[in-house]
Amino acid sequence: MSQDPQPSFNNNGYYVARGLFDEKRILLLEKEFDRIIDQIKNSGEDINARWGSNLTAGIEDPNSTVLHTHNVQSYSYEMLKMVQDKQLLDTTESIIGNNIVLHHTKLFLKPPLRGSAFPLHQDWSYFPTKNNSMIAAVVHLSDAGVGMGRIRVVKGSHKTGKIQGSDGHSSLEKIHGKHSLDSATAINAKRGDVLFFHCCTIHGSNANRSEKPRKTVLIQLYSGKDETEESPHTNLQLTLRGWNYHASRNNLDGIKG
Repeated sequence: MSQDPQPSFNNNGYYVARGLFDEKRILLLEKEFDRIIDQIKNSGEDINARWGSNLTAGIEDPNSTVLHTHNVQSYSYEMLKMVQDKQLLDTTESIIGNNIVLHHTKLFLKPPLRGSAFPLHQDWSYFPTKNNSMIAAVVHLSDAGVGMGRIRVVKGSHKTGKIQGSDGHSSLEKIHGKHSLDSATAINAKRGDVLFFHCCTIHGSNANRSEKPRKTVLIQLYSGKDETEESPHTNLQLTLRGWNYHASRNNLDGIKG
């Protein structure tokens, strides 16, 4: 790791690890990504995760789409190896410490020309922890340039802490009264780059209006010394490094008796 992520992460609420995955690895992961997309398209399930928020109604096609599934490591061993990648975990450790727990992963494909927009929001609204150690690591399997629905972040907004109702489904003065997608910092990313950001960092993305797909895998991680709060979201509690200090027989998913 050539650069210490902590100063940027602490000051801005995000950090971009450039070229964390090399081209050979990205080619393999993109192949796995495409195979997952083919499989979920054939599943007959509703895989369009379009937000459909009034906050983005004016900036995306009414028929916009973003293809999505959870837990890519359940589809592919190569995706599991990605989640366990040493450089990824080294960077994560420098941000949240050496006890690293996987909460979940998500795949997002913003298709060309009509890929959906995401309104400004905070992730903690969906995956809260007591000490706000939850972070996202967004692995870019394609470039994300101008017009491609890049992730946009409001620098330093994590210092505000948890904002009630910040799930992006309704307008809030503290978020949408002060910030817009266009005024937020756009993250220009190349394939292989990984964007890390804090659970309280206000972020979103515009629609993909380019002729290229935007492919990302989001990895949600938190400290094993932190404790998750009540949420309907699945928490895998897969310890990737160190120890999970709050795991118990009763709170591990799938254990009934």
